[in-house]
Amino acid sequence: MQTNLQFPNLDTARLTLNTLTIDDNDGLFSIFSDQAVVKFYNIEAFTSKQQSLDLIDFFNQRFKQQEGIRWAIRLKETGELIGTCGFNSFNSKMHNAVIGYEFASDHWGKGYATEALNAIIALVYSDNSPFGELYRIQADTMLGNNASESVLKKLGFKQEGIRRASGFWKNQYHDLTCFGLLKPEFTPR
Repeated sequence: MQTNLQFPNLDTARLTLNTLTIDDNDGLFSIFSDQAVVKFYNIEAFTSKQQSLDLIDFFNQRFKQQEGIRWAIRLKETGELIGTCGFNSFNSKMHNAVIGYEFASDHWGKGYATEALNAIIALVYSDNSPFGELYRIQADTMLGNNASESVLKKLGFKQEGIRRASGFWKNQYHDLTCFGLLKPEFTPR
């Protein structure tokens, strides 16, 4: 990644993707306190707004340290925070990144995930990517997370296999389905 990198704001037909701020605390808490949202996530549902403040700080620190990036996903018409998406990690030596995302459950099934992820993938696979050269993006889903798998497949991700007992959270091991998308395989939607 470049030094002194400016946070890249993005716009799509229906969405604005920009940085999370403390003003997003209530919206982020609403998303992460929803049991349906965290069902396939490696955290428990939030019980305090301090947890969402800590998460905002964590995401923003990862960007400052050039270890990852997380965009706030907002409805363009209203500015409402409906989720976040981004790259949980970058490996500049290996030219790869790991993608992650979540959305408020009342906004599921409307194509927002595909729209937001398409925008961030197009950015990092562009010739002027602010994050250096990336060739591979990986995503991992818990078994049974069919909606997330559907989004990944729409974007061209290939299912590569199941990594047995690859995750441990909520006091149990989880098998994760590994998906990968190589730069030449991506066609912007």
